[in-house]
Amino acid sequence: MVNGVATINIEAELAYDFAERTDVLLQLEAALIPEQTVEKAYIDISPVEHFARVPGHDTIGDRIWLRLQGQLRVRYTATVAIHRLSGELHSLAVVPPHQLPGETVQYMLPSRYCPSDQFQNFVDAQFGGLVGGARVAAMCDWVQSHCTYQPGVSTSATTALESFVMRQGVCRDFAHLLISLVRASAIPARFASVYALGVEPQDFHAVPEVFLGGAWYLVDPTGMAQAEEMAKIGVGRDAADVSFLTSYGWAELNHQSVRVTRN
Repeated sequence: MVNGVATINIEAELAYDFAERTDVLLQLEAALIPEQTVEKAYIDISPVEHFARVPGHDTIGDRIWLRLQGQLRVRYTATVAIHRLSGELHSLAVVPPHQLPGETVQYMLPSRYCPSDQFQNFVDAQFGGLVGGARVAAMCDWVQSHCTYQPGVSTSATTALESFVMRQGVCRDFAHLLISLVRASAIPARFASVYALGVEPQDFHAVPEVFLGGAWYLVDPTGMAQAEEMAKIGVGRDAADVSFLTSYGWAELNHQSVRVTRN
């Protein structure tokens, strides 16, 4: 089913210093994809030596290559109308692995932050009586009820296995953990970076996207955001594929802010 259209306004600002000439990869613009319409958008980037757009992972969204030295300032604003396919997870059927489209197979395999093969015994014991969307919904409820949203306890190197032990973290940790549980059930799951209403404190947000019933569905194990109120930036195997800024050299953060409001 498709819910009514929600329209959101996005404002994002970044300011970094680069002491040496550095290659930088940005991905922070709402993607131009059928499930959302970017009604207007503007990005302002301070002068750089090199600027080039390249497709994002799975050709969802754009990445921007920059080469610069000194100060980088980025300001992005957009208005996005979201008309995403959504539905009750419980009612969605699993697609048998042998019938999965080829492009989904990579999202069944362990990845850098999602060692899903390490969760097989836990998944079988905890969720063995459930299948398809009902199993994914139960996993989402488990993560939300057993983990505490706590900034500062994890780092950019924290894996789903560490989050499972700590039972604390931020959105990317919740996403990595749920993705690992879902993949351990032979259901494709990928990492999505989004702008979303309801996120506190406001920031870039991360959620899993699961493949059920022949389509991708966004779910938020933090419980803060709804799929129909998220503007997708990009997708990947885990956070390493869709970082909003990847620096191939030393970088100093001066300022970062995100503001998402209802239009």
